[in-house]
Amino acid sequence: MNVVFVGKKVTLTEDFKQKAEKKLQKIEKLIQEPAVNIVVSTVREQATVELTIKSGGFMFRAEKTALDKMDALEEGVDTIIRQIRKNKTRLEKRLTQGIAEFPPEEEENFEVVKYKKFVLKPMTVEEAILQMNLLGHTFFMYRDAQTDGINVVYRRKDGDYAVLEPEI
Repeated sequence: MNVVFVGKKVTLTEDFKQKAEKKLQKIEKLIQEPAVNIVVSTVREQATVELTIKSGGFMFRAEKTALDKMDALEEGVDTIIRQIRKNKTRLEKRLTQGIAEFPPEEEENFEVVKYKKFVLKPMTVEEAILQMNLLGHTFFMYRDAQTDGINVVYRRKDGDYAVLEPEI
């Protein structure tokens, strides 16, 4: 198992890393060769742990906040284990019942209520953020002026901004 630890405004001790790897063994029993990324940050005595696990083309993610970083990690691991089991159950049902015979689950029925077309103008990330804020949206799609690729900028729960870029 490949585990990458990142500490933002916090120092991660070897003891924490060892305990985290021990907790992650539960996940390793469910999926093969997971690549794990753990980001730990603290804000006002609250520890936030972001877990991202990639394996076999699937990505599982959990973000938990608690007073102690170990408690947040345990909650995150439990959340990801539930996600993995739910995903495996769905896949097993589809394989055993056949795709054509599989009854659609209620949560898979999505209704698109609006389609919108617009011109993607070349702009910088800063311009896209300004445009997004002017519109009052939480995300904004734009054409990057430097790469000419189509990107999405969005506002994260913590108030920061992030950019989604397609991998070519």
